[in-house]
Amino acid sequence: MRLIVRQDYEEVASYVAYYVKERINQFQPTHDRPFVLGLATGSSPILVYHKLVDFYAAGQVSFENVVTFNTDEYVGLPKDHPQSYHTFMWNHLFKHVNIKKENVHILDGNANNLDEECRKFEAEIHKLGGIELFLGGIGPDGHIAFNEPGSSLTSRTRVKTLAYETIIANARFFGGDISRVPKLALTVGVATVMDAREVMIVITGAHKSLALAKCVEEGVNHMWTVSAIQMHPKGLIVCDEDATLELHVKTVKYFKSIEHVHHSIIGPHNLGLQGNLLRNMVDTNQAAKRRRRLMLQSLLNDEDENLEDEEEEEAKRAATAAVEEAGKKRKRKASPPSLKLESTKDIDVSGAATFLDKFLHEGVAIHAANNTIAAQLHQLHQGLREEKKRRIRQQEKQ
Repeated sequence: MRLIVRQDYEEVASYVAYYVKERINQFQPTHDRPFVLGLATGSSPILVYHKLVDFYAAGQVSFENVVTFNTDEYVGLPKDHPQSYHTFMWNHLFKHVNIKKENVHILDGNANNLDEECRKFEAEIHKLGGIELFLGGIGPDGHIAFNEPGSSLTSRTRVKTLAYETIIANARFFGGDISRVPKLALTVGVATVMDAREVMIVITGAHKSLALAKCVEEGVNHMWTVSAIQMHPKGLIVCDEDATLELHVKTVKYFKSIEHVHHSIIGPHNLGLQGNLLRNMVDTNQAAKRRRRLMLQSLLNDEDENLEDEEEEEAKRAATAAVEEAGKKRKRKASPPSLKLESTKDIDVSGAATFLDKFLHEGVAIHAANNTIAAQLHQLHQGLREEKKRRIRQQEKQ
């Protein structure tokens, strides 16, 4: 399980929306192979949906071959009711993008046979080969979808009685009147969510910090149904700083350090969107060595091959002395030794290869990403070229 911590809800929404966009684009969906996306309702994903709409408007993502399955719907609430989840999804996302109406799947809380409606929903997911990415949120009591505390972790789509805390929390959408809040809902099960090939949960706000702590630092527990994500091979939680208030400091630092290693040490170019290694690091290191060798060869490709052996030996001795001096400087200070050539009068162009090889042998890492070293290599290259021109002119005069 991965835990990504961002500063606030705005940054969380930006991260999640970008992640969803990239997953769709990398999947390259077609009519015969659509990207199947599970979507949540409630306050957590609203800004995510708005940012996805912005991505669509900018031409950065298409929903033409995306099929969606929503987590839940109230029982007895008309589809066109302002607080129905049909209305919610169309207002915040669907009517603003190019998704096909037949590709949208939202449970019908007014079906004549609610149990049959739930079975058809599960069957449709299975028919499409399962959900590729499930985006969810949680309540303050850690429930995912409407899987309230005590729900079976193997549950499937079904009719569910809402907990009193959930009814109170949702009363704000019904003018604060608890009596107007539906008491039953259709919801996907915990197992339905966990069957997705990847699950991403959004958790923001201090009021959900206890649920996050229970989910991350304690065991799998049906009283905190979101904790089932611990058992998922590709579980991802994206939260803000406020949501981490109940976590131990070392827990937060640990997950932040993992992200630091991914981006600063391994490098984002070596990692996939899901944190998977894109290539063998041994091969990567060898490739880096080859690139450095090719870079050195390109710097020295115009060397003068007609210099006398005696001059080459003299250059080698001078290079060795330079390496020893650089080694002493490295011991005195932590900064990397300079590759600047103080004088070229005693170093032939051919011997420059030996000079640089000695530096590499002594452990001086030359990375293209290091601007300082790159600049020094450029200066060295220019110096070698000028030295060659000078010697050619001198030979012509003789």
